Amino acid sequence: MSSIADLLQSRDLTPPLEGEAARGLAQTLAAATGWAPYPHSIVGAGRVLYFLGRRDREKRLCLLWERPASLQPLGDIHGDQTSVEANGLQLKLQAGPLDHTNSEGLRKHLPFTAPRLLGVEATIGCGDRLGLATPAHVRAVRGTGLRAIFAQQSIREMTRTGRTPEEVMDTATFGVFQEGWREGFGADADHLKTPQDVDATVAAGFTMFTIDPGDHVDGEAERADVGTVRARFDQLPWSALETAPDRLLAAFADPVHLPDGTIAALPEETVLRAAVKYGRALAHTAGMYRHLCGRMPGRPFELEVSVDETAVPTSVGEHVFLARELARLGVSWVSLAPRFVGDFEKGVDYRGDLDEFTRSFAQHVAVATLFGPYKIGIHSGSDKFSIYPIAARLAEGLVHVKTAGTSYLEALRALARVEPALFREIARFAIERYPSDRASYHVSADPARVPQPEALSDDQLPGLLDQFDSRQVLHVTFGSVLTALSEGRPRFRDRILRALAEHEEIHYQTVAAHIARHLRPLSQAQSG
Repeated sequence: MSSIADLLQSRDLTPPLEGEAARGLAQTLAAATGWAPYPHSIVGAGRVLYFLGRRDREKRLCLLWERPASLQPLGDIHGDQTSVEANGLQLKLQAGPLDHTNSEGLRKHLPFTAPRLLGVEATIGCGDRLGLATPAHVRAVRGTGLRAIFAQQSIREMTRTGRTPEEVMDTATFGVFQEGWREGFGADADHLKTPQDVDATVAAGFTMFTIDPGDHVDGEAERADVGTVRARFDQLPWSALETAPDRLLAAFADPVHLPDGTIAALPEETVLRAAVKYGRALAHTAGMYRHLCGRMPGRPFELEVSVDETAVPTSVGEHVFLARELARLGVSWVSLAPRFVGDFEKGVDYRGDLDEFTRSFAQHVAVATLFGPYKIGIHSGSDKFSIYPIAARLAEGLVHVKTAGTSYLEALRALARVEPALFREIARFAIERYPSDRASYHVSADPARVPQPEALSDDQLPGLLDQFDSRQVLHVTFGSVLTALSEGRPRFRDRILRALAEHEEIHYQTVAAHIARHLRPLSQAQSG
């Protein structure tokens, strides 16, 4: 099907349009409607033709249908209506805003624009702090064979960027529609810490929920003396853990034989320390999981458990403890993110001993294979290029790499190319804000080592995104940049969004090329 008439006659979802057929039809629709379609978005279903149209920097959800017909064939999608003619057909055009109502309507009528469960397959999480990057993420993922999460943001990031769960979901929906992505995608409500976080993201339609019990992890358990550990062990919330101290110790009396041939024997002291370190986190996770089940009756979902944002690495014995206890408590999960050895600093490559990481990661995969299978989550996964081949080889598909800040940084790289004066202003502001904004991040950049943007030529500015210190400084100050005010109005945000909209293809190409570097090792492992 390649003509307007064909798409308008189809009751079922029409196949994707490709190449010249898509571009030719887009030109015809642009001439008839005044809205230039993104070619991949053109689709017919229910005798309505849909496309995402652009005029200057403005985008609209456009619907066409034949007259005479109901003036409003889809009551749950709204917009301005006019009459148009195309290829001799008298049609009704509705052009509506990319708002939450129309996003919900689109997900209802074109189900490929709604998130779904992805299961235990290799996945890439693509966070989008600006709400513009999903088309670039789709381009990077297309053809790799990987599953993708296109709606992903933590409550912390939403707060810092002034976004809502609905906005995160809606921008992903329209981005998927724009690029005609029909292979399914996930929606990850990241790093949830409270039942209120769960409620907000359930209401927005997320399908995956990452529980972060890091505030309940006792990082002193490994270093405390045995007497202190025993006292803390006795004080654990045993009612919430649904067991008793003696029963828990007895459950770990027998060694665990891992699939890699190793034996995870947990001496009593190891179990005591693991329980003190993670016991309250387990109770919190189980409580959050049950709250989530209560909010999702009859609606399937996926769970990730994340203990990565803690100071002390998760040992193989502690991973065994976590997995066995989560299962005993009736928690079902598809991914678990341990705290790995080495440093996973924001926006830069892995800092640590790669041989040590390889040995440790292999053990974590063995535990995930035995007690799952479930995926090993690599959080702060942006730009960790040295470990992707290791993880892909060892995990054999049981891996979930989560990125977010790297797409924001690459948007700044595009900005440096097209609006150097604005980028310089942002860079100066970021240097000023870094000492306070770094407090909640694991970073080691020294702003004194950041080249002064005024000393660089326009052509040199994009290179700041390749320098360790400046990349981290720009990374952790995203919230301050996006919410800064000047005379009561956004200081940077609107100008950033306007510049990237004006230079959309440069933005997409820049982000897609960088994300593709993350995907290549994972994709090669999948195809191999």
